[in-house]
Amino acid sequence: MTPLDPASIRLSVAPMMDWTDVHCRQFHRILAPGARLYTEMVHANAVIHGDRSRLLAATPEQAPLALQLGGSEPALLAEASRIAAGHGFDEINLNCGCPSDRVQAGRFGACLMREPALVADCVAAMASASAVPVTVKCRLGVDEDDDYAVFRDFVDGAVAAGAALVVVHARNAWLKGLSPKENREVPPLRYDWAHRLKQERPALPVVVNGGIATLDAVQAQLAHVDGVMLGRAAYHDPYLLHAADAMLAGRDCRPRAELLRALRPYVEARLAEGVALKHITRHILGLFHGQPGGRMFRQILSEGAHRPDADWALVERAIAATEGVRSRVAA
Repeated sequence: MTPLDPASIRLSVAPMMDWTDVHCRQFHRILAPGARLYTEMVHANAVIHGDRSRLLAATPEQAPLALQLGGSEPALLAEASRIAAGHGFDEINLNCGCPSDRVQAGRFGACLMREPALVADCVAAMASASAVPVTVKCRLGVDEDDDYAVFRDFVDGAVAAGAALVVVHARNAWLKGLSPKENREVPPLRYDWAHRLKQERPALPVVVNGGIATLDAVQAQLAHVDGVMLGRAAYHDPYLLHAADAMLAGRDCRPRAELLRALRPYVEARLAEGVALKHITRHILGLFHGQPGGRMFRQILSEGAHRPDADWALVERAIAATEGVRSRVAA
């Protein structure tokens, strides 16, 4: 198995359904050249039988890029892993953290934390199918689980089976009574469990996820673990992702407009292929979050990008509007 580059796991963007698609990742790569990116979760069956040109879409610039798989059948996960390796992914991640009803019905996601032996079988099958590193993303436990030893044993089983890294979403997953959104906010964060895991298993790369939304929080976590995974914060405030990457690389931050204009060649290439502008611009709406003109930027793109003739000129108009507001505020 190819080892993971420690520098490539210091900062990553979480796999997020309906959000971290190929267009989003292209934007995130411009913002964060050093970050590890993840696809949306894709079920193993979909990889095997579905439209791979869509489900496994990526560009060379998006590397290092991980494919997150859902599933609980070792043979299917192994076949999907073999296919993914052939498509150039740098990591294959098994989802053991999603709490949605649909995922539970398929017997994968967070409910797998109750079946550590099955998870070990899945990881072993995936690891044997290709040389690409296999990793696991999990919660601390399920529902009222409150035993660190059970969590640690779950991780140990996955690592013994071949997992090269564990991403710890530092909350429990509640399988009943909470929506997926509430599951990201209501269960209390327990970063100390991830920190303790790293202390007790110093050779194991540990990445922590959940509730990290400031540069200070990124730095604080990196004092205890190998990497930090940003989720909703990176999506709703993309400049935070850029600032975190720049901080870790010792670089100055680039202006927002400059970063956005770096996306233009990609946008125009996709438009030429028939992709509607709205499918790309929905991922950049938060770029001016908290800035003068940010609301106008979002409004112009939201109202105009759905039009059939929308092109890059609309993005320039949105940028110009923010610059006009900032000039008035400065005056």
